[in-house]
Amino acid sequence: MLPRLSTLLGVCVLAAPAFAADEVPAKLAPYFKPPAELAKDFGTYRSPLKFDDGTGVKNASDWDKRRAELLKYWHSQMGEWPKLLDKPKVELGPKEDRDGVTQHKLKIETAPGRVVEDAYLLVPPGKGPFPAVVVVFYEANTGIGKGKSEFRDFAVQLAKRGFVALSLGGDPNTYYPTKAECKIQPLSFHAYEAANCHTALSQMPNVDPKRIGVVGHSYGGKWSMFAGALHDKFACVATSDPGIVFDEKRSNVNYWEPWYLGFDLALKDQRKSGIPNEKNPRTGPYKKMMEDKRDLTELHALIAPRPFLVSGGAEDQPERWKALNHSIAVNKLLGVENRVAMTNRKAHSPDAESNELLYLFFENALKP
Repeated sequence: MLPRLSTLLGVCVLAAPAFAADEVPAKLAPYFKPPAELAKDFGTYRSPLKFDDGTGVKNASDWDKRRAELLKYWHSQMGEWPKLLDKPKVELGPKEDRDGVTQHKLKIETAPGRVVEDAYLLVPPGKGPFPAVVVVFYEANTGIGKGKSEFRDFAVQLAKRGFVALSLGGDPNTYYPTKAECKIQPLSFHAYEAANCHTALSQMPNVDPKRIGVVGHSYGGKWSMFAGALHDKFACVATSDPGIVFDEKRSNVNYWEPWYLGFDLALKDQRKSGIPNEKNPRTGPYKKMMEDKRDLTELHALIAPRPFLVSGGAEDQPERWKALNHSIAVNKLLGVENRVAMTNRKAHSPDAESNELLYLFFENALKP
C-alpha cells in the first residue's frame, strides 16, 4: 500500500494573491501591452461586457452578474460539472531526488470513481508554504522532463524555482463516466479534473492555498485555459500556444473535434477529424457556440482579474491581441491593469526564451 497523503492534509481557504501594476518586473512589463497598432483593435469578437440581452456592463456589480451569465451559458453547453470533490484522495508512491527537488509518483482522485495514476508531485527543498502549479499535458512524463519533447518540462523547472508542481497526464479522448453516457464535453471534464487537483494541492500543509496556478502547452494549453476560466480558485493562468480563439483557418486550433467540444451523444458516429466543411460539418456544443457567435474571449474574461499569460507560438501570433483586448477591458472595468500578457515566438513548441518569461510570470504572480 502506498502511504495516503490525505491523512496528512489540512483544509485552507483560498484568496487571490496580491498583484499590483507597479510590481511587474521590467523584463516582463513589455508583454502586458499590445503593439500600438493593435491596442484599440477588438476584432469582430462579441464583447463580454454586454449581457446577452445587449445591455452594457457598467460596473463591478454588473460584472458579477455578467460573469454568472457567462458561466451558466458555457456550463449549459458543455455539460454541468459533478460536485467538486471535498477531499480528493492522494497517494504518494516511490520518490527520487531531482537536483534537490523531491519527486513522488502519484495517484490522485480527479473525479468520482476516477483515480489517475499518470501523475507526479514535485516538492522543492524547505518547509514552505510554497506556491504551487498544476501542469497538464497528454502524459505526465513530459512535465517532469522525461518525455520526448524539449522545453515542455514545466513541472520540474518550476519546482527548481521554488514551486510545488503537480504534473498530470490525460488522454483528450476521455468521455466521463463512459462514452455511451458522456454528458460533459471532454475539454470541460479535464478542466473539472484540474479543479480537483487544485483542491488536493490546497489541502497539502506545505502549499499556500492562495497561490496555486495552472499551465499547459498545446492540448495542455487548452486544458489549462479552460481550467483557469471555469475554476476561479486558480490564482493565475498560463497557456502555451493552444489557439486562444476559435479559428477554422488553423487546423491545430481544433476545438471542433469530438475530443474537445464537438462530441454529440446523439450521433452514432462522431465527425471525422479535420476542419469543418459541408461534408464534415460542425457538431455538438461547438456547432451551437458558433451559431450563437460565441468565442473563447468569454473564457478569457472569466479569468479576470487574475493574471493571465498567453505564451504564443505558431497558433497564437500577435493578432490574438484583438481577442485579449476584450479581457483587458474587463480588467480595466474592475480597476486593475497588467493582468493580461502575451509573448510570441514563431514555432509551436516552447523555447528557452519563452519558458523563461513563463516562469518569470509565475514568480511574479504567485511569489510574495
